[in-house]
Order: sequence, then C-alpha cells, then structure tokens
Amino acid sequence: NGERFISEELKLLEEKILTAKDKADSLEKHIFENIKMELKNHINNLLSASKVVAILDCYQSLATVANNNNFVRPEINNKGYIKLENGRHPVIEKMTSDYMFVPNDTTIEDGIIQIITGPNMAGKSTYMRQVAIIVLLAHIGSFVPCSKAEICLIDRIFTRIGASDDLSQGQSTFMVEMNEVAEILENATKKSLIILDEIGRGTSTYDGMSIAKAVLEYVTDKHKIGAKTLFATHYHELSALEGELGGVRNYNITAKKQGGTLVFLRKIVRGAADDSYGIEVAKLAGLPDEIIARAKEVLKVLE
Repeated sequence: NGERFISEELKLLEEKILTAKDKADSLEKHIFENIKMELKNHINNLLSASKVVAILDCYQSLATVANNNNFVRPEINNKGYIKLENGRHPVIEKMTSDYMFVPNDTTIEDGIIQIITGPNMAGKSTYMRQVAIIVLLAHIGSFVPCSKAEICLIDRIFTRIGASDDLSQGQSTFMVEMNEVAEILENATKKSLIILDEIGRGTSTYDGMSIAKAVLEYVTDKHKIGAKTLFATHYHELSALEGELGGVRNYNITAKKQGGTLVFLRKIVRGAADDSYGIEVAKLAGLPDEIIARAKEVLKVLE
C-alpha cells in the first residue's frame, strides 16, 4: 500500500553518506601507512631520543623525591659494612600521618647476623625492609632516606617476608616459606644481604625453632654463606646463639607497658627482648577482656 519515489540528487546523496565511513577509514589507513614509512626512516633517532627522555625522567623523579624528603647521597665502600644513621622507610614515613616516623640507626659488618626480637606490630618488619630498600636505592644510583649512609657493594638482596599460601600448586604457607628459604640458601653468597622474617612459624613450636636455629647456623657459617643477615623471630631461645655463634648479635624493637597498655617505641636497641607481649597486642586488637584474662591464666600455667 505504499510506493517509494526518489530523485537523482537524493540517490547521489545517499551514496555519499553510505560510502563516507569506508572512504574515511581507507583514507586514514593510507595516511597512517605513509606516516609509518616516514617514521621508519628516522627510527634510530626516535629510539635514541626516547631512551634519553626515559633516563632524564628517571633522574628527575629520583632527584625530586630526594629533594622533597631530605634524602642524602650514600657513600659506597668496598670494606664490607653497612652503616646507616637515622634510616627511614621511604614509603611508610609518608603514610604515617597519625604519628611521627621513628628513624633507626643500622650497623651491619661483614658476616654479621642480627637476631631481631620484639612484639608484633612493634616494627621489626618495617626496620628490615627499610634497610633492604635503602641498600637497593643506593645501588641504583639514588639518594637514600638517611642522615648519613655508608653502604658496601651487595651482589643480591634476598628476602623471606610475609605469609601466603599457593592454593593452585597445593602448597601450604609453610611449604611456600621453606621453598623460598631453600632458594635463598642455594643462591646467597657472602656478599649478599639476606632478610628473614619469622622463619619456622608455620609449623609446631619445636619444629619451627629447630629449623630457624639450623638456618641461622648455616647462614652464619663463613664456609657456606656468611652473608650479612637480618633475622626477625619470636623464638626468644635463639637469642642464646649470640654467645654460641661468632657473628650473631641480638637486637630488639623496644616496647613498654604503661598503665596496662602496651606502647610501641619503634626504636631498635642492642640486646634481646624480654617479652613477646602477644597478649597485650591481642588486647590492642580488641579481643574481649574475658579472653585476655583467660589467656594470661593459661600463660602462667605454660610458663
């Protein structure tokens, strides 16, 4: 019940509209191919310019961070020691808006192992990570977050920090930890820096402590590794190794009880911690008073 009528002008306009996109795409492709051919003639110059811009961008970024955050130029030595004055964690210090970040001094001589004890949340992992980051920054040519830094050349930095499992491979947290420790022990040299955080915590107390002690003895042995090592642990019994193994030094992150509340001082000092303060940390986390009281009773029995 309908009839369509057209004019020659409308027919031509329809054709232009319908073919416009194809023509535009074809023209764009043709122009793009011409640009590529032209760029091909200058590819070496473009790659060189890109590399220079990338290097300048890297230097400018490192310089800006160093200038804005009071970083200093490290002194590199071949004497096998690391000495940091007022070292800071460059990331965490920017995130601690509620309190002032507490800097720490670090001295690690060749073949020295620091056994670091102290309560959870006191800052053991932060301290060890900041040492590793400062050493890494120095080796890439950056200034470092310290008031003064003397850093020896390191061939590699090995870390075993944190807890995670690998469900896809059917590996428990403890298995992942042991795999990483095995890789460190196989590849570390006396010129390496090793960061070990609570080795052996994923199994029974006696098994974990035995593994931790054996690892410490192996790393300390200069005929096997003898690398500079930071070793954080809650096994206070390992503190006795300072008198048994040469090169082992005890340090702890300080905390004090004040009016029934645990106060973290964030300062690392010489010597072993006198307590893990685990129950106090649990109280800070918000566990019910009934559980805290019962935990203290159980602790007395166990002790």
